[in-house]
Amino acid sequence: MHTTHDLDAATVANIHAAQTVNGIPPQQPRVPFRNLRHLLSLHATVTPEKDFLIHYDGDGARHTFTYAAFNGLVHQAAGFLYDDLGVRLGDRVAALGYNHHDTVILYCACWLIGAVVAPLNVAEDDQRLAYILRNSEAVVCLARTEYLARAAQIINGAEADDLGAPNIRGIVAVGDPPGDDNYLHFNAEIVNRPNTFMSTDERPTLTDEALLVYTSGTTGAPKGVVLTQANLLADAQGIAAWQAITGNQRLMCVLPLHHVNGIVVTLITPLFVGGSVVLNRAYSSRQFWARIAAEGVHIVSVVPTLLQFSLEYADQRAAAGQSIYGDDPDGAPVGKHDLRRFRHVICGAGTLAMALAQSFEDRFGIPILHGYGLSETTCYSCFLPIDLSWADHRRWLLGYGYPSIGCPILPNEMAIFDPSGSGQMLGPGERGEICARGHNVMKYYFKRPDANAETFKFGWFRSGDEGFYEVDARGRQFFFITGRLKELINRGGVKFSPFDIEEVLLQIPGVKVGLAVAFQNDYYGEEVGAYIVPEAGAALDADAVLTHCRARMPFEKAPKVVVFGADIPVTSTGKYQRLKLQDRFTAWAHTQFRP
Repeated sequence: MHTTHDLDAATVANIHAAQTVNGIPPQQPRVPFRNLRHLLSLHATVTPEKDFLIHYDGDGARHTFTYAAFNGLVHQAAGFLYDDLGVRLGDRVAALGYNHHDTVILYCACWLIGAVVAPLNVAEDDQRLAYILRNSEAVVCLARTEYLARAAQIINGAEADDLGAPNIRGIVAVGDPPGDDNYLHFNAEIVNRPNTFMSTDERPTLTDEALLVYTSGTTGAPKGVVLTQANLLADAQGIAAWQAITGNQRLMCVLPLHHVNGIVVTLITPLFVGGSVVLNRAYSSRQFWARIAAEGVHIVSVVPTLLQFSLEYADQRAAAGQSIYGDDPDGAPVGKHDLRRFRHVICGAGTLAMALAQSFEDRFGIPILHGYGLSETTCYSCFLPIDLSWADHRRWLLGYGYPSIGCPILPNEMAIFDPSGSGQMLGPGERGEICARGHNVMKYYFKRPDANAETFKFGWFRSGDEGFYEVDARGRQFFFITGRLKELINRGGVKFSPFDIEEVLLQIPGVKVGLAVAFQNDYYGEEVGAYIVPEAGAALDADAVLTHCRARMPFEKAPKVVVFGADIPVTSTGKYQRLKLQDRFTAWAHTQFRP
């Protein structure tokens, strides 16, 4: 078992304080289940014939699993992991795959044993995956058949190439038979096993680790975020309670299951309430609305990039005189009435521009429940309330210069602190660092005592994000995020939020994406650059962009240089990585800009 033995007493005390909510310590999580096994078994017993998982694969084939059937497969998979692979309580299991019912079965099987899932993102480079495999101390790696060769190359690679993971004692194929007898085949091995898994080990508890996910930072080695079974259940409970999600509702998953958003919001949360999951191989604009209509989906979790994709698809359809929602599998147009069960979209994990939020809600008439959270807080920490009138919803979304990320959900508290790390709490309207504490705050960063000491410096989790809050007539705190502290543009000691500048850039016709980027400059330390991806066919002129911005912002804050491009570095959940654009402005490092 992994403990906090490498941390000093002060850091351990600060972590404990950051995991406490309203005076309730983390040892007393307010969840009604003993562990994730208890949760799944309960629903498999009470509603055995109810659909839990509806999976659409890459070919559009539909696979359905009732709670009873799914639970049986999970127990069979747990038996294979335990008996044949020797996976035990506290062991790490690496998973290299994508959204598939096999992935969900594997995750839940690990949690039955009390093992820890370490998801891998196939979009990462080999060296990063090798680092994660080594750092996680995973004992086995289960890889989709199409990734087997790559997994073997990474795990058995040379240390000189920053490859190799000698801690991995076996690779298992998942999916289609690999045609290679050197690999055990997950699907073939679990099929004839008993559908009730029992071990001689102690059953996992809420304090046992369940998930080890790695942050997608732009610099330095990724940090391993350790989440317990209590973290997953507490955050799911908070999400469900805040949004009134019940067992008769369906949530759709279009985000990757190697990230906490896909795992917690659209897998653990519907499981918590006994609802259903519609799992997609990936997001598809053509299928998005049609699938929501066909399956009677109530809520879907997205990132801002997907809202943009939906709008672009709607524009294409409208230009052709077709339904903006697409067609169903039979070719019939999908209409608004076909979406009568759909309640709202959850949106977070990236920068939501006010212009994008307004365009989406105006076009589709569907509210965006904007929220915020990090892997370190399991997933979501806050959302806009669902009880707002439409006027109030729009005011909080569009009336403050930034779309509000809402109010804290029950498992945690939130506050704004002086960004220097002094521990001084700030008041309404004052900008500082967004901090949180509660039962959804991670156990710790794995094997990173330095990061733990700094992140939990004064008994709260420090997000690294800048923001502020305002208070409504009922005394509720509505939070706003204004940017990453490390991405703030520090021009001669005056700091500017890139979000402010980007709202102005997005007002320019023909701008598809506009990002404000801090670039190194001899005269002011940093200067303001604009990186723009034009819409197809748009004729944009750099001087016109600069003129537009300078008419709406002081010279100091306005971009000095415009760079056009077609590609944007993003994380796996669509977050723009502004720091990776800085090298595109190096030609202006020695330029002095004057009004």
